Amino acid sequence: MAIEDIKKELEQRFAEPLDEFYKRRIIFWNDEDSEFIDEVKDLELSNAKVLILDDSNQFISKKLLSNDDLENNYLVYNSLNVNQEHDWFLDIKLYSDEYRADKTSRLMQEMNILNIPELRKEVRKFKGFFKATSRRKLISSFEGSIDSKSTLYMSILSAIASVKDRKPDYIIKSVMSSGTDLENPIKLDLLKYGATGLFWSMVHRTTGFNKSENIDDLTNHVVLSAISRTISSNVLDGLEDKYSDKYSGFCYDLIFNWLHSSDKDLFKHVGEYVTSNLHLIDRFNQFEIKDLEDTDVLPIIDEIILSKLMYLIFTRTIDSDSIISIVEKRRTSSWYEDYSYFYDGIYQVALMNKFYLDHVNSFHHVNAKEMWEAYISDYYQMDSLYKEFHIAFSMCLQTLHPSLDDGFKDLADYVEKEYKNWYLDKLASNWNKIIEDDLGATGKIKGIPQQIDFFQDVVKNVDGKVFVIISDAMRYDVAYTLAKQLEIEKRADVEISAQQAIYPTITKFGMAALLPHRKLEVVNKNDSLKVLIDGQISEMSNRENILKRYVENSIVLKYKDVISMKRVDRREAFKGKDVIYIYHDIIDAYSHNDESFVFEACDKAVNEIMNLISIIDADLHGINAIITSDHGFLYTYQELNEEDKMDKSSFKKDIVEQSRRYVITTEQAKPDFLMPIKGIYNNSNLLGFSPRENIRIKGRGGLKFVHGGTSLQEICVPIIKYKSLRSTNKSYKINKDKYDIKPVTISLLSSNRKISNMIFNLSFYQKEAVKDNYIACNYMTYITDSVGNEVSDRQKIIADKTSTIPKDREFKCIFNLKSQKFDNTETYYLVIADEEGIQVPIKEEMQIDIAMAIDDFEFFD
Repeated sequence: MAIEDIKKELEQRFAEPLDEFYKRRIIFWNDEDSEFIDEVKDLELSNAKVLILDDSNQFISKKLLSNDDLENNYLVYNSLNVNQEHDWFLDIKLYSDEYRADKTSRLMQEMNILNIPELRKEVRKFKGFFKATSRRKLISSFEGSIDSKSTLYMSILSAIASVKDRKPDYIIKSVMSSGTDLENPIKLDLLKYGATGLFWSMVHRTTGFNKSENIDDLTNHVVLSAISRTISSNVLDGLEDKYSDKYSGFCYDLIFNWLHSSDKDLFKHVGEYVTSNLHLIDRFNQFEIKDLEDTDVLPIIDEIILSKLMYLIFTRTIDSDSIISIVEKRRTSSWYEDYSYFYDGIYQVALMNKFYLDHVNSFHHVNAKEMWEAYISDYYQMDSLYKEFHIAFSMCLQTLHPSLDDGFKDLADYVEKEYKNWYLDKLASNWNKIIEDDLGATGKIKGIPQQIDFFQDVVKNVDGKVFVIISDAMRYDVAYTLAKQLEIEKRADVEISAQQAIYPTITKFGMAALLPHRKLEVVNKNDSLKVLIDGQISEMSNRENILKRYVENSIVLKYKDVISMKRVDRREAFKGKDVIYIYHDIIDAYSHNDESFVFEACDKAVNEIMNLISIIDADLHGINAIITSDHGFLYTYQELNEEDKMDKSSFKKDIVEQSRRYVITTEQAKPDFLMPIKGIYNNSNLLGFSPRENIRIKGRGGLKFVHGGTSLQEICVPIIKYKSLRSTNKSYKINKDKYDIKPVTISLLSSNRKISNMIFNLSFYQKEAVKDNYIACNYMTYITDSVGNEVSDRQKIIADKTSTIPKDREFKCIFNLKSQKFDNTETYYLVIADEEGIQVPIKEEMQIDIAMAIDDFEFFD
């Protein structure tokens, strides 16, 4: 810096207004390296005197400034290097200003580095590093001043690693994620700027690693040390020299925070390297699931657990409760989302196995009504579980996990045998035996509500305006899911029941039966059967005319038309209407395009009808809705074998209309092995027949998705009665606690409030079962100090238990304290907070008494 610029800058400083009570300004120009000793001898300032200190004039100069001249401004040039204990001018310096003009001082000022000799020496040592403006800017952005060599070194390492905080775990993480040892750009920069020794000193003090200066070895050490924290010790036998028990806490904190950060995916490459380098797949495969299930550092852990689970299921060497426990434990692991569909599929298999064991001696009913009631209260669950499995299976086919794909396809075959060969066969065999006489004589099963009476018995009994939603092919188990979701998400009374669908269980018959009518009949027009209502065609184009003959103020619309309307148009369309029929079609529509996506269509149907109910509630201020279907369906993932298909050659010439699950013939037909069923077609000199059990008739059409027959899945048509409750409703006011949705809550079950180990267990209890208006909720639990700083890792609790048995609603969490000092006289808190932050967090007082507390790290000698 030129002396002319210095002079100008100093005169500006002296010209600044004085603080209150000050009569003059003294500025100490500190220049320990004497860089300006020659220039200052000739320096003259217009508004201050210049005083040059040396070894011989300190006393006289002190006297001058303190006593002889108390009026004039002074620039005191100081090139002396004196510590505070022997500084004659310390008292004056305390009320004076400081000025520095050398490059090192300017750099230190820019980066908020305390200008003391030991730090000036270090700044000069790393002058090559400080040349870059970007690095200086990053260091100046760190919080607080740099007042020690340790802080300066950490700042340099943080800048080289391009991290925004002076924390060792941030630096090590950045280095680990930047590539292998031979290709690591940060390692090259450490070498370039002479900071290699600083980095490895910090690494040794924090992770315990000192085997080499190889990034790959460090990565193995950190990851393995983190794993050792939560895995059975025998799993790592033989690898003791590659990890540290003593420093595992720091390594675990580093990896845990990484896995719960926005750049979690960067760890995948690190994890894959460690897995390959240490041959961990072969090692982990030698152990049981119980040895692995508590750790989640590496993604491969989940693949191994899933593979083992599938094998144990195939060999029938694991019980359902064990499967469920393992899956529930893994739901809170770091990599669960990457494998969630595999876990969900296996979870459904476990529930199917439980169903099998609970019902292995079932399906021996002698009364049709009794079996019907058993299906709508219990048996339908197997259909629902099968559906959920195949939704998960479909999603798994869309993900890339080569090591699991074949195993999961084998699992699908396993499920198929249990569902098709046991459940469907046993259920249908029993059902056909007890309904054959009723269907042959009247077409109606005694004691069961009939679809043909739907309008008269259900719609007409609603007090006030009613919305009737008819979803094509929505079978009972799908409707049950919808009903439960309505109960949870809506403030309403919801009831579900079922009615027997008209035969054959196909759209044109079922849709006609759901409309008001005096007479249903079948006519053959142009080689196609038509269903007439009171002599009129019952197709979509004429349904509003039919409805209006019975309810003048009525309207018929399609779901897609209602959804596409603007709010004002919807209100106008439904204004003054007493009965509104809305036809919804996605399940049956999907079956015509690709049978494989029918179950996904079932989920979509539930979501769309939920949306429609919201529109009815909010936009149209509707109170009453009825949701039903024209028919159900049978679905099996695998197509049937030839022996499961029925030949029609003996009556082919007599067929008027047929599908895989029904046939309507002339009166001359006498088909072998088919079950005769009386129906509305009999008055037109036609006969109706159905294959027994789950047999399909040979011919065109799908073999996976079928309907038209008499199975419970096809003929059991749901009825959901929905009545919205306004806040002003008297019933709501009286039963407010019953209808208001609230999350289940959890509490600490463990009685011990003293923590004496770095790794410890706590038990929790879900107070309410997920039922009625209590909904599932996710909670995060962790330990904090008295001012709210987290001192442990976070553990997630998915509180979604439905069991009414209290013991089944318990959770055990394993916590890891962070590597830091703990004060046994301080109060710590266990925090239980819901993930969405809606509830007030619960805080339980805790004491931490660790006998050998970990000291604060001093990273450098």
